Amino acid sequence: MMDFFGWMDSRMKMLGWKDMALVKISVMGFTLMIAKLYAPVLRLRWYWYALIFVGAAIPPMLKIFRPR
Repeated sequence: MMDFFGWMDSRMKMLGWKDMALVKISVMGFTLMIAKLYAPVLRLRWYWYALIFVGAAIPPMLKIFRPR
């Protein structure tokens, strides 16, 4: 029996680049909505956003550029 993450991985392989772009746009829209509804998020200093960006970008980049 396949677990949830295995099932999701098999379903994700069906998506093309346009679908992945739409997923990213929807996540960006959701994030902007949260920022609009919860204003204290926008009061953080700029470097907190930079740390979140770098921290979120490192794991996928390591997977992409790591030799197999």
